[in-house]
This record gives sequence, C-alpha cells and structure tokens, in this order.
Amino acid sequence: MAKTVVALFRDHSSAEKAVRDMKERGFGDEEISLVAKDEEGGRRGGEGEMSYEDQNLADGTTTGGALGGLAGLLAGAGALLIPGIGPIIAAGPLAGALTGVVTGGVAGGLIDYGIPEERGQHYEEQVKEGKILVTVRSRGEELEKAAQILKENGAEEVETH
Repeated sequence: MAKTVVALFRDHSSAEKAVRDMKERGFGDEEISLVAKDEEGGRRGGEGEMSYEDQNLADGTTTGGALGGLAGLLAGAGALLIPGIGPIIAAGPLAGALTGVVTGGVAGGLIDYGIPEERGQHYEEQVKEGKILVTVRSRGEELEKAAQILKENGAEEVETH
C-alpha cells in the first residue's frame, strides 16, 4: 500500500534541492508533488489577475516564473487559485488532484493522499503563510529514503501518512 511523506520548507532553494536530490536518487515525477504560494499574486506574465476560469494545470505552464526552477523540476506545474489561500503553484500528481477540489483547498486534495483532514488543514495554513509543501507518494523502503532526503535538505515537520 502506498503512503505519503509530507514535508514543509521555509525557502524555495531548500525545497528545490530536496526535489533534485530525490530525482537523482530515483524518484520520479509521478511520486513527487509540491504546492507553494504564488508570491507574484497570481499574475500570468503581467497579463493581469488570474480568475477561476484561467485554471489549467494540465498545460504545464507556471505563472511568470514565480518559483524559478522549482516548479519546472516536476511535470504538470501550473497556477491555481484556491479560495481562502489565493494563487498557488502546484506540480506533480497532487496538482491534478487539486484541480478537482478547488473548493476544498489544499486540505481537500491531501485527503486522497491519506492525510487526515486536520493535518491537511494545518498544511494548507502553512502554505498560506508562505511555506512550500513537498509530498512523496511511494511504498516500503522508499518512504524512509524520501523522508531522509527531505530532512537532509532542511525540511520541517516531516511526517508519513
């Protein structure tokens, strides 16, 4: 049975290094996801505010380079507007889950990953405050390996669900 390792990062560079390290050690785009607040305020290359109709994570675009190379490390990176949080960048399989649960926010998307609702709400609040959420969905020994890589790169609150 697949489980999910969840971690929070304070800065983009640490999260980026963790994602690079995981990919170098054999984790694929289908296992790693990230969610981060779009600090550029949901702007798409200066074209104006994003609306709910603009949401499309499937096209592989990101908003104006908001996270530099971080979102570009994973497939399916894109922008999403979540009520109560605002604009976010999401990448990996979790990004796809979030497009279907916009009204449930990040917490709603994490439920499908086996994250209890109360922890999902905590993670959502942390993203709202500017932290970067990284998840790794895998099995067995790979879970311990993922948790260790995340910790080595400065992750906070590393948990397995």
